[in-house]
Amino acid sequence: MAEFAYKAASVNGAVVEGQIEARNRDEAIRRLVDQGLTPVGVFDRAAAPPDVSAGAAQRERRRWSFGADRPARADVLALTSELAVMLRAGLPLDSALRVLLGMEHRPSVTKLIGDILESVKGGMPLSRALAARSELFGAFYVNMVRSGEASGQLGAVLTRLVEHLERMRALRESVVSALIYPGILLSVAVLSVLAILIFIVPQFEQLFRDAKEALPLATRLVLAAGHLVVGYGLYLLIGLAVGGYALARWLRSDPGQRWWQARLARLPLLGKVRHEYNLARFTRTFGTLLANGVPILTALGIASETLEDARLRDSIKGVAPKVKSGGRLAEALQSTGSFEALAINLVRVGEETGSLDRMMLELATILDRKVETGIKRGLTLLEPALILGLGLIVAVVIVSILMGILTVNELAI
Repeated sequence: MAEFAYKAASVNGAVVEGQIEARNRDEAIRRLVDQGLTPVGVFDRAAAPPDVSAGAAQRERRRWSFGADRPARADVLALTSELAVMLRAGLPLDSALRVLLGMEHRPSVTKLIGDILESVKGGMPLSRALAARSELFGAFYVNMVRSGEASGQLGAVLTRLVEHLERMRALRESVVSALIYPGILLSVAVLSVLAILIFIVPQFEQLFRDAKEALPLATRLVLAAGHLVVGYGLYLLIGLAVGGYALARWLRSDPGQRWWQARLARLPLLGKVRHEYNLARFTRTFGTLLANGVPILTALGIASETLEDARLRDSIKGVAPKVKSGGRLAEALQSTGSFEALAINLVRVGEETGSLDRMMLELATILDRKVETGIKRGLTLLEPALILGLGLIVAVVIVSILMGILTVNELAI
């Protein structure tokens, strides 16, 4: 028999902690349920501390992360996961929210749960309470909860929602992780060039002082760049910061986003990967909504809003009117020119067999794999390109200085 530490909710919503003996974790959970408790976290004491649960561990990590002063995506995922467990176990919604409130220690998340609990206790449906905080939860989340309330399967719907959020988080993190190494290489390249211009180039200033007019053009350009960085580095830094801020604000505007997205779409490899990433988000959101009973037109509108590409979003928004007027979804999607033949065929099969939701989720899985493959292929090309670029820049600076030294030697002879 092993000893398990647990954290569970009683029938009155109180959080109970303790230890229980059982042959395995599943038996420990069954024994807690037989006692009228709703398990929130059950752990083998030999493998994990007794006061640690999955949600508590996530919250502890978030407490030390940047931006921890307000709820974030990780908080939404953790709260949804814990709420789904308690609702599936039969705990009433208000009691489950009260348990979450007692388990949370961060003021911002505590206030969020408290406000939702007050709204629910006042007779408001959970979906309406979440809709009032749409900037955090979003239309997709709210409509999923609404479908669960309408079908009476809120716990099961929240479980599917957790799976969807986990997949989207994994896809997003894979993209971010893939960009870390190229970002480091680019930073090293910039810092290396600055170090050469600031510390190395000025060392040759005295040597080249009497032969400036006779120096090769490349050497004079390197010396001028060194003078510019050393003499006006602070002003350049301020100018770059102000310019970067202004550019970032403009890129967040609708015209700026469309301009930038049009440029990204033309890139040979990145444009295709980005397009498939957006399609993966759309198809997974669309399929998940359909699987939970959301009408197809509503699902199309919500799923299109998850797209980051404005041009793709506009083209897919035109699909709903065609479907509403009696057209087939496969033909409407094909008319956008954004989907490959495989995607259109899967949608057509889904329409004919009545399994459109499963086909869309299958398509999302295929697109996820293509995105991962494209990212790996892009990194395979990008990493050596950055290394060669850094080496070329350093080589140009060194060769320029050597050309200047040779010119000075010739003049001295």
